[in-house]
Amino acid sequence: MSGTDKEAPDAAHQFINNLGDNEKSAMEAARKFVDAVNDAFPDVGEDGPRRKIIDAAFRMTEQLVDAGNRVALNIVDLTESALEKAEERAEEKGSAGAG
Repeated sequence: MSGTDKEAPDAAHQFINNLGDNEKSAMEAARKFVDAVNDAFPDVGEDGPRRKIIDAAFRMTEQLVDAGNRVALNIVDLTESALEKAEERAEEKGSAGAG
C-alpha cells in the first residue's frame, strides 16, 4: 500500500468531520439569529412576523447546509472516479510493461 493509499481514508474522514463542523456552525449561526430576532420582535402569536422570520431563517440554513453537502458529495464522487481511472491506467501500464 502506497503512502497515498494510507492518506486517502484519513483525508476522507477529515472531509466528513469538516462537513459535520460546517453543519454545527450553520446551526449555531441560526440559533444566534433566532436570539437576535427574539430580542428585536415581541412574541405576538404563532403566525406573527417573528415566527415567519425565524422559519425563513431555518429554511435558508437548511438549504445552505444541503447545498454544501451536495457539493461535498460531488467532490467525493469525482475524486473516487478519478482515482479509479488512475488505478486502471496504472494497471494497464503495468500489464503492458510485463508482457
